Amino acid sequence: MLAGFALLPWRVAVAAGAALGRLGYFPFFIRRRVVEKQVAAAFPGLAEREVAQIARESYGNLGKVAIEAALLSNLGADQVLGLFEEVTGWADVERAKAKNKGIVFLAAHHGNWELAGAYVAARGYAFDAIARRMANPLFDAYLTRTRRRLGMSIVPDAEAVRRVPRTLRAGGSVAFLADQSGLNLASTYVPFFGRPAKTPRGPAVFAIRFDVPVICGVATHLPSGRFRMAFVPIEIDRTGDLERDTDALLTAYSHALERFVRADPGQYFWQHRRWKRPPEGTPPELGDPTQ
Repeated sequence: MLAGFALLPWRVAVAAGAALGRLGYFPFFIRRRVVEKQVAAAFPGLAEREVAQIARESYGNLGKVAIEAALLSNLGADQVLGLFEEVTGWADVERAKAKNKGIVFLAAHHGNWELAGAYVAARGYAFDAIARRMANPLFDAYLTRTRRRLGMSIVPDAEAVRRVPRTLRAGGSVAFLADQSGLNLASTYVPFFGRPAKTPRGPAVFAIRFDVPVICGVATHLPSGRFRMAFVPIEIDRTGDLERDTDALLTAYSHALERFVRADPGQYFWQHRRWKRPPEGTPPELGDPTQ
């Protein structure tokens, strides 16, 4: 199906993907309750119709991302760069690169995360992308081929502990999607829209142990049909206390992500339960809003 979409003009295919994605909101009601409750918790002042609008946009964005990921398989570096109307913060990437220590890139399920990585690779900046395997092996292989063709080196998350130190010691860079934490990942809780959100510690621990600069990168959709690419350095006062510095870095990252989401709430992946399994002692009003 994705190969078929790749035969269509970009705008037509993306519009069709958005329409298909919105079917998840209505009539199929796929995680609709989860999405609306999380949006309402993040933005408590919104009216019910405004919550519903953001929820619909989130489903449409997910459909766009799926189709855009398929279309990326046909694009070269110049074509990828041509998709972007605005770029901010690239000078911060260049300054970090000049330190010759590599970079830990932190991204999130906001906007089009696949295109964010493609942009960095298209600028000629090689990096390892830590990726979770998809449940469908055919789709996983399809995405991996596309990512590699665009210049990303794909490292399965199960191999990250072994591969990331090697890359950083050699002055290479690594990219993580850092806004979801699985059952078997070392994690910490940091505030996200005022609620404790379980967040993987690995990216921050690697950055601090190897004294590597950290940059958050997000690609968001613009009304024109093109994209905005934004980079924000995540800087903290490093005290030498690994635990404290890890928590501080992840908190700073979470605050940066929250600013991006507040600017474009319909482009966040609200289908994931971001506040599930809150820490013991969390007040009920700050717990998982989907429960």
